[in-house]
Amino acid sequence: MRFLTRMLATAAVAAITAGVPVSPARATPPNIPSKATAQTQLNTLTVAAEANAGTYDRDLFPHWITISGTCNTRETVLERDGSGVVVSSSCAATSGSWYSPYDGATWTAAADLDIDHVVPLAEAWRSGASAWTTSKRQSFANDLTRPQLIAVTDDVNQTKGDQDPSTWQPSLSSYRCTYARMWIAVKYYWGLTLQSAEKTALQGMLNTCA
Repeated sequence: MRFLTRMLATAAVAAITAGVPVSPARATPPNIPSKATAQTQLNTLTVAAEANAGTYDRDLFPHWITISGTCNTRETVLERDGSGVVVSSSCAATSGSWYSPYDGATWTAAADLDIDHVVPLAEAWRSGASAWTTSKRQSFANDLTRPQLIAVTDDVNQTKGDQDPSTWQPSLSSYRCTYARMWIAVKYYWGLTLQSAEKTALQGMLNTCA
């Protein structure tokens, strides 16, 4: 019922909203490393206990900043990850199609999607970002160069929350190899630490790669 309701609402909005068509999007975040590169990176990451969990505040990671013109980070990722995306003059996605690789669902309303931080902001805070400047945390929260941001089903993202791969992995098992490579690449580039259980889980996910 939830899916049907959303589909009907999307059709109504698309029928009455004028927009500007944009180019077909890439379906995946950029710079996902190969299995071999991810393995090398995983082997070099520091294993350490998490710290400063009680001092985390999402506002310490300014996010959804302006990227270009009227487009913020969320809107930029929606354009990148969707197909046939149409945007308004204010850069809001008014129609399109988005495939969520975490669960295999396809959506036609941007409201049904969250932009997931692959490595959650709270996880980053506990893994070293608490020592960063606000400027560096802003760069992390809006990182379009690494595979850190991806459009996924909103409920799935909310269920994931700030969990690491030792307690949460995509329900679509065929995507776990890719997810692990994305996670490792982000932690490696940003110099974040790993917990022992997290590293074990990532290794298990990498072992599923073809």
